[in-house]
Amino acid sequence: MVIQQRLYTLAEFEQLLQLPENQERLLELINGEVVEKATTEEHGIPITELIFFLRAFLEKTGLGGMVLSNVHYRAPHDDQNVRLPDVSYIGPRDRDPVSRGAAPEIPDLCVEVKSPSNSYKQLREKARFYLANGARLIWLIIPQRRQVEVYAPDFEDVLDETQTLSGRAVLPGFELPVCALFVNPLRSSEA
Repeated sequence: MVIQQRLYTLAEFEQLLQLPENQERLLELINGEVVEKATTEEHGIPITELIFFLRAFLEKTGLGGMVLSNVHYRAPHDDQNVRLPDVSYIGPRDRDPVSRGAAPEIPDLCVEVKSPSNSYKQLREKARFYLANGARLIWLIIPQRRQVEVYAPDFEDVLDETQTLSGRAVLPGFELPVCALFVNPLRSSEA
């Protein structure tokens, strides 16, 4: 949902984020427009599951880096975009975590989960933006179809729940059955 029709700069957007009424809102700056993300339980389940599996993988392998959720990122020299992937992975870097404002780089892995506020076109535009600005791997998770669209600079694929998601060169050795993203914790495991 677009918040206002006027275009914002990076500095104006960061000021907007500091307002008390916006502290708990999931806002992005997309081509100068402030857009709010809407979430649901269906949207949150794959995010939670994926973070769990990615953290376990990083701890097991010692690969390093950070797995984060809902962190603002911007491409250097881009005053019109601050993106908020649902999940992100940044490999080891020689810097401290950013403590104020958007991180000045696009993560190695960006994950977006389709929510009621996204169209498929918008999700794919986000994937193109991430790839054009340095991401090496994108996963678009579509709970309604139980699918994951995978994008890399030299690769595209659509995986269904019978297939396995791969970390490719970004997370070497990471594999996860797509069906693991779509558990239903509200149903008894005995059902």
